[in-house]
Amino acid sequence: MILAFYVARRFLRAFLLIAGVFLLILFLIDMIEMIRRFSGRDIGLAGAARLAGLNIAGSFYAILPLMTVLAGIALFLGLARSSEMVAIRASGRSGLRLIRAPVGAAILVGALAVGLLNPLVAATGSLYDEAVAGIDRAGSQTVSLGDSAVWLRQAVQQDGREAGQIVIRATRTSADGLTLYGASFLVFDADAGPVRRIEAREARLEPGAWALTDVGDFPLDQPNPQAGVARQDSMRLASDLTAQRIRDGFGRPESVPVWQLPDFIAGLERAGFSASRHKTWFQMELARPFLMAAMVMIAAAFTMQHVRGRNTGAAVLMAFGAGIALFFLRNLAQVLGDNGEIPAAMAAWTPPLVGAMLALGLILRREDG
Repeated sequence: MILAFYVARRFLRAFLLIAGVFLLILFLIDMIEMIRRFSGRDIGLAGAARLAGLNIAGSFYAILPLMTVLAGIALFLGLARSSEMVAIRASGRSGLRLIRAPVGAAILVGALAVGLLNPLVAATGSLYDEAVAGIDRAGSQTVSLGDSAVWLRQAVQQDGREAGQIVIRATRTSADGLTLYGASFLVFDADAGPVRRIEAREARLEPGAWALTDVGDFPLDQPNPQAGVARQDSMRLASDLTAQRIRDGFGRPESVPVWQLPDFIAGLERAGFSASRHKTWFQMELARPFLMAAMVMIAAAFTMQHVRGRNTGAAVLMAFGAGIALFFLRNLAQVLGDNGEIPAAMAAWTPPLVGAMLALGLILRREDG
């Protein structure tokens, strides 16, 4: 037990040191990028540092598995160079028993990251998006979900400037986001407020406009809008929205805290949208601690033996290369899961399982007895 705590403490120390180095590097790179991106906005060094601080959480969280494999490499190389590995193996402790402590520590770190760091990433990501929107407004359309409706907002452009807003409400939508059912368009003038309400049984988004079916056009600038309603079989309403912008309006799955994802997924499906991206991300988050454990096992498979001289560099390169390969496999599986090519659970759990099994096989092959 004492040895297990010692090895786990060595692993956590290496992980924290590597995490600190990566955090500093990411912050400096992101700060330079913010200064370059907003060079004409006069945000200053303090503003660039604030934006960089809000933005690096997501990047840092994404590369946790790679930092884990580096921490594992540092741990086993340190034990080998100090001859502690020889003493541990000479005492009769097998390789499988030795790696249980760092694997357990990696699972614990992964669980804490999902439980605590994931909501922090979601919160800082939202704050970053709001800050960037306040500095560089590239559009004013948003999407949100209610208990029984889908809400959208788009700008009304006139002569290159924003002349008002259109708030759109629909009972549900198609999975591709191109068709709204039971749609209501409330048109706001920039100076006069609400001036028009358009009700449509169906609204189909086409390039540059909404194609409305079974339309009722209510003029809100008249004393009795009901009396002045104009009924039409079809109508076109200008719009700069696209299906991609509507889907992006929900934000990245990472912008939703993991504890809220089940309810968010249910809301998406209730509204008629495809929730495959969010389902895959949810499963990926559940599997993250085990992916980090697989990274430690990969590091052990290549660097746990007593290495000297030139063999050290080759072992480190192979271990890190195998870690990158597993990270790439995980990202590829996520893309397939997002597109619905494979089930979300398979996309999330297959990479850590494959990585752990291959590393375990290599460790057992190198065991002495």
